[in-house]
Amino acid sequence: MKVIQAYRFALDLTPFQERAVLAHAGAARVAYNWALARVKAVMDQRAAERSYGVPEELLTPTVGWSLAKLRKAWNQAKPEVAPWWPECSKEAYNTGLDNLACGLKNWSDSRAGKRAGRRVGFPRFKSRRRATPSVRFTTGAIRVEADRKHVVLPRLGRLKLHESARKLARRLEAGTARILSATVRRDGGRWHVAFCVEVERAERTPKRPQAVVGVDVGITHLAVLSTGKLVPNPRHLDEAAQRMRRLARQMSRRVGPDRRTGQRPSNRWEHARQQVARAHARVANLRRDGLHKLTTRLAGKYGTIVVEDLNVAGMLRNRRLARQIADAGFGEIRRQVAYKAERNGGRRILADRWYPSSKTCSDCGAVKAKLPLRVRTYICDSCGLTLDRDLNAARNLAAIAREATTAGSGPVAGRGADRKTRPGGSVATKRQPGPAQADKTGTVPPQGGTCRSVATTH
Repeated sequence: MKVIQAYRFALDLTPFQERAVLAHAGAARVAYNWALARVKAVMDQRAAERSYGVPEELLTPTVGWSLAKLRKAWNQAKPEVAPWWPECSKEAYNTGLDNLACGLKNWSDSRAGKRAGRRVGFPRFKSRRRATPSVRFTTGAIRVEADRKHVVLPRLGRLKLHESARKLARRLEAGTARILSATVRRDGGRWHVAFCVEVERAERTPKRPQAVVGVDVGITHLAVLSTGKLVPNPRHLDEAAQRMRRLARQMSRRVGPDRRTGQRPSNRWEHARQQVARAHARVANLRRDGLHKLTTRLAGKYGTIVVEDLNVAGMLRNRRLARQIADAGFGEIRRQVAYKAERNGGRRILADRWYPSSKTCSDCGAVKAKLPLRVRTYICDSCGLTLDRDLNAARNLAAIAREATTAGSGPVAGRGADRKTRPGGSVATKRQPGPAQADKTGTVPPQGGTCRSVATTH
């Protein structure tokens, strides 16, 4: 089984090498901004001509947005736009043009309704200070040295790694991996190189192929499994909040940049900014490490994993819970479980967004009309079941696996409603033999119950 996988390593660059990488990242930004200015000028010109009543056939000719056409235009103009272009690899300019081509395509597809999710805005110019330095290499000498402590990249030469690249080197030596590209990027004050690799993986089987587990994510506990296991929420952001506030105060008290007056930042402000960036990067790394360990354990042990299709963007609108929800990483858990379950020979089932997992009794199937977030214990009015609400939701999610007939199926509505009910729904009733059907107003019959608000968690 061939999969595309990324291997990311930290770099220990010398001052000379760091300047060279920054020069390549700056070249990518220059090519991006030049091509964007060219595209935008033609679009504005055509809009102005239409306002004057110029016929369509007489308008200024359009410019191509594809990478090939942008690259052709750049090669014709680079002697005048960037006379220093031979100093950097051609991959640097290709990086900026490729980013613009992808951004324009996403914007066009979003306007035409061909792209799911939020509306994508028109690409904006990249600032020297705000943009994250990054450059991507797809051709040339890209390899890992025999000592597994150095990598070789085009024009940048031999770069030292902060850690051993033995995992990638073993696969390359065995012939089960092929490097497709390498991206050098500065993140949190450190430089990293990420290799995009095509890996030939052996077929795997979970330790318990027939086992089904429901995963209910939340804030009190990061995840509650239907087996009864509770995964604590580490709350990395809350633990680092005091130190991050102190560092932010230090930075605010020092002389920073001012665009209006052209004032340059002081060295002390730059040092404080780097400390703030490192603090944020540490929190992100701790969160990423914990989520990877959790999802790897689940995918390696259980054959079927049932998770919810939560509206995380809607939940983040709750100003009281937004920080805790963002720190937990609900969407990242769902994303990682999806590809890791497939890689390990299992399957992931996605419960419907409107499935009332918290309000449904896991024993008799009765559905409560209302269950406020402050109520942490589920008490069934029909059978008297008393259970933690998160564990009850996890058991309901596990029960959904029986209704999924094929692996990799789409969202499953389960035993509850597939839409929100009208305010003032009925009391809990017995389970119905299938998902409730919504009427023309977008509501469901009373027996379906209500799902929890998108701005809250279980």
